Amino acid sequence: MRFKADEIASVLEREISQYREQVQAREVGRVLEVGDGIARVYGLSQAMAGEMLEFTRTKVRGLAFNLEENSVGVIILGEYQEIAEGDEVRATGALLQVPVGEALIGRVVDPLGKPLDGKGPVVTSQYRPVESRAPGVAERQPVDVPLQTGIKAIDAMTPIGRGQRELIIGDRKTGKTAIAVDTIVNQRDSGVICVYIAIGQKESTTAKVVEGLRNAGAMDYTIVVMAGSSTPAPLQYVAPYAGCAMAEYFMYEQGRDTLCVYDDLSKQAAAYRQLSLLMRRPPGREAYPGDIFYAHSRLLERSAKLAERWVIVHADADEKKVGEDWGVNRHPDGRGVVYVGPHDKEHAQKHELPNYPGHKLVKVATSGGSLTALPLIETLEGEVSAYIPTNVISITDGQIYLQPDLFNAGIRPAIDVGISVSRVGGKAQIPAMKQVAGSLRLDLANFRELEAFAQLGTELDKATQAQLDRGYRMVEILKQPQYQPLNVVDEVLIIYAGSKGFLDKVPVKQVQAWEEQFLRFMHEQRADVHKDLAQSRRLTPEIEERLKAAITAFQPQFKPTSEGPLRRAEKKEGTAGVAAQPLPAQAGAAQKAPAH
Repeated sequence: MRFKADEIASVLEREISQYREQVQAREVGRVLEVGDGIARVYGLSQAMAGEMLEFTRTKVRGLAFNLEENSVGVIILGEYQEIAEGDEVRATGALLQVPVGEALIGRVVDPLGKPLDGKGPVVTSQYRPVESRAPGVAERQPVDVPLQTGIKAIDAMTPIGRGQRELIIGDRKTGKTAIAVDTIVNQRDSGVICVYIAIGQKESTTAKVVEGLRNAGAMDYTIVVMAGSSTPAPLQYVAPYAGCAMAEYFMYEQGRDTLCVYDDLSKQAAAYRQLSLLMRRPPGREAYPGDIFYAHSRLLERSAKLAERWVIVHADADEKKVGEDWGVNRHPDGRGVVYVGPHDKEHAQKHELPNYPGHKLVKVATSGGSLTALPLIETLEGEVSAYIPTNVISITDGQIYLQPDLFNAGIRPAIDVGISVSRVGGKAQIPAMKQVAGSLRLDLANFRELEAFAQLGTELDKATQAQLDRGYRMVEILKQPQYQPLNVVDEVLIIYAGSKGFLDKVPVKQVQAWEEQFLRFMHEQRADVHKDLAQSRRLTPEIEERLKAAITAFQPQFKPTSEGPLRRAEKKEGTAGVAAQPLPAQAGAAQKAPAH
């Protein structure tokens, strides 16, 4: 091959003419020591807290965790075994970000957004910082829209609203994850985007949860973030913040309702304790660092019901695309007028809209979203007064406490109504549920006291015996198998039937069979009552009379069966032997309560 001198000369001349002197200044450091998921780096004097750093040789990312006088403590977000002493570390000048957007729905990813499900890369151009500011008071509005869990005991007694933070707390193996997963399954037709964050769980356990969600069709609107028990502690610590950022995209950018399940924050606290001790931070109570409360509060404060923002626009405007700058009325500086929250909306409807004929008041498409948080906390031997449980109880808006004794007695979900509470309460219930479940908590608490009293073997009068019998039936009504959440109207129907005494003559063992057949009867033969109740969302006197007539018509059609839906589910799972055990209190009461 022959080279032509004039061609080579022309190329060189062109390159020289295009040359521009550029100086790139980058701050670099060197690894002093590395191990157990952390590294000490010398030389990054300008590094910021929370800044993302890059180990140049291995391309692994790290997070500036400790800013010390002579070095920077870095938590390594990935495999640290290949990093060696003396390796170069570069500051990126950026905060840790994760990919967000529609492309993540239906995927299983790690806390950095890398796929773990073998379905190829996550293709998205949108990112959000893992840490972000929680919305202020003025940017929120009161929680008043129910997030239906499909679980009778929760929707009736400890209702959850969209934007609320409800703690699920209990010993291991008491059904905490089952409640959270059923809540996700029940969002199928509600438009809620769900994010399930598994922290420190066995990979096999998380795989089983994902399979259950997939079988129920819930992966169509769910993102799973997994930081398993074998994942390094830094990723377990970052996981809940990353999952929250993925949900925030839909809340802030699309105005949608979202749900985050943190399963569980006890494991995240342990991971944070490990990192802090390795970084030589001073240990506090139970060896946790002093800012462990802040680690959880800054996460859970990001849950909110964002205020709806309204503008006055032309009558033919597309409501799905309306932005804040679409308002026809303007401030003196040219900005469109935006009405924030329910009070401003009411003012605009009464006083502003009449001044603009041919216009309408429309919600800004990206406003009014919500992020509901269901953090899980594992207790040891029911010790709710331990450090982490009390911290998270004080941060959240209520807790659902699961009791091992109830779970082992076959009462599932094993909710202790005595110390379970929702601080939003009836605001997160439809009017019909408030009507039928108003006294349910008190009735069950009285039943538990009577049940304990009956153990003493004393003679019971007829009224007390009748109250006991109805209590046993209400306990049976509130039992529910996993992956079978109920529509809220079905919940109202069955709780109404139980609380009004329509099951008093049904044997306790047949209550679940009665419920199953009754709901089928209402769907098939009394669909008009079901439809009217669903539309009105309240139990009007006319609907109540038709419901009573429907229950009366159903009673002769009931056919006793050998087992109900919960019993069948227990047999399928191989737990029928456990479910058959009575509570200690029930065993004594049974001798004095032959009627049931």
